[in-house]
Amino acid sequence: MAGTIPDETKQRLLDAIVMHVPFDGWSPEAFAAATRDAGMTVQEARALCPRGATDLAVMFHEQGDRAMEIALAEADLDTMRVQDKIALAIRTRLDVVSDKEVVRRGSALFALPHHAAEGGRLIWGTADAMWRAIGDTSEDVNWYTKRMTLSAVWSSVVLYWLGDMSEGHTATDEFIDRRIADVMRFEKAKAQVSGNPLFKPLTGILSRATAPIRAPKAARRDDLPGRWAPQD
Repeated sequence: MAGTIPDETKQRLLDAIVMHVPFDGWSPEAFAAATRDAGMTVQEARALCPRGATDLAVMFHEQGDRAMEIALAEADLDTMRVQDKIALAIRTRLDVVSDKEVVRRGSALFALPHHAAEGGRLIWGTADAMWRAIGDTSEDVNWYTKRMTLSAVWSSVVLYWLGDMSEGHTATDEFIDRRIADVMRFEKAKAQVSGNPLFKPLTGILSRATAPIRAPKAARRDDLPGRWAPQD
């Protein structure tokens, strides 16, 4: 699962900083203001968040992933195609965002060179949460390729959404559909190549090369609680 349940004190600090982020970003200034608003000392706040606002930005993102997972757990996904499930997951993740400007500031923070690795981890975590939420059971190399592909889709969607001024974000909805359609066309072409006898020697080599690759044990659905158990 994405992240862990925060204690009430750290949650109070996050709630306080969100009010300042649209003006000051995820910055030391915003963290200092949040510390005052939360009635905490600098020492107390730093004990909870050694990296200051960066730790709270990570917490904000991971809470969005959890909110999406909860919402999708209540959705009727059984009769939906995979691409429709993914589209729903992306739209749900956008819907749980409380403030677009807070996300914009977070994107700017994690675009900085010294935070790029953290930003990449968060994007991967969101893609992983989406696949698990819609019932992905892959354990071989597909576990990785699915998440790499969706990470790219999610990143492009967020950038588009941040600039979308259309009513009800209808332009973003259309963009999501186009991006997923592009991915599905690629997957179809890949499947056709795999089924072509002319490419059998190549696909055999690739299969042997990737056979040892398995999803991380902690990410497998049979190790996850409750609703993540394998379905028939």
